[in-house]
Amino acid sequence: MRKKLILVTFLIFILVIITMLADKTVIKSSQTQKLTGINLNKIPTQSPVDSNPLSIQAMRNNSYPGSTITIIQTLAPKPNYNQYIASYKSDGLTIYGLLTIPMGNTPNGGWPAIIFNHGYIPPEQYVTTERYVAYVDAFARDGYVVFKSDYRGNGNSEGNPEGAYYSPAYTADVLNAIASVKKLKYVNPNKIGMWGHSMGGNITLRALVVDPKDIKVAVIWGGVVGSYNDLINNWRRRVPYVPSPKELANRNSGRQNLIAKYGTPAQNPQFWNTIDPTSFVSDITAPIQLDVGGSDEEVPVAFSVNLYQKLQAAGKTAQLYEYPGSDHNISQGFNLAMQRSVDFFNKYLK
Repeated sequence: MRKKLILVTFLIFILVIITMLADKTVIKSSQTQKLTGINLNKIPTQSPVDSNPLSIQAMRNNSYPGSTITIIQTLAPKPNYNQYIASYKSDGLTIYGLLTIPMGNTPNGGWPAIIFNHGYIPPEQYVTTERYVAYVDAFARDGYVVFKSDYRGNGNSEGNPEGAYYSPAYTADVLNAIASVKKLKYVNPNKIGMWGHSMGGNITLRALVVDPKDIKVAVIWGGVVGSYNDLINNWRRRVPYVPSPKELANRNSGRQNLIAKYGTPAQNPQFWNTIDPTSFVSDITAPIQLDVGGSDEEVPVAFSVNLYQKLQAAGKTAQLYEYPGSDHNISQGFNLAMQRSVDFFNKYLK
């Protein structure tokens, strides 16, 4: 009986000690919260701002493994290169694209490659083999593997056409295209360049800051490369622009949802800077050439000029060429602009 009494007394003593320690922990936590204003039990593991899927940091945290490229259709060959409709995977979606491969002996290490980012074309009207034919041809004839991704929701590609400015989707497709092209046995994975026009210029710039190491050089024509303040407040086209109702709804909802949640760029510059590639130009390692038509009525020339100035201020290798009297496609200065683009890639990829 005495042994049972001792045991019970001991257990009660232990329980009292545990209770006192727990109370001290709660008091200490409460006092710390009063001193710092921080609830230690509710510290977020990631900044709510950076957790937005469009933020540069969130995109850097994602993986873009790409896939094996599958040849879907063999097209008529050109004088010194073959061309195909091919497909790859991006976020589980099948994305189609145009692939060109030089003829002749593969150089040591493989052919250099250019990821080609086309501008806006109504997704329901997009056809892989149409538009940008002369652009692709110039690079392909000069000994480059060229891969022009259709992006999701464009043409036969799976998924919804989410656009480039308020969704990370198209950039993810391009980053997966890089990984897929690098898997090709005849491509030099250390010689990947990128070319983008208009909306494709925006995608190119975002890809450059999300994945600085894989893209060795970039050329942007008439790029939508302004800040978000510019895109929202300073982008007034001088030519009619009539997107499809579905695309207009997607774009407007993307912008409106961000403004509703975070406020405007003027109200919340901290957030908008986290998703704005122009805020990350210091991270760019690739030389960049900017080409712009002096009479561009679709995208302000100032977008390219301002980006060039930011690149210069950050000590980056950059060129800016303006073609007086040329339109958004630099039609009036096409041959000169294309030769400058080819020369730029040759300098840094060959």
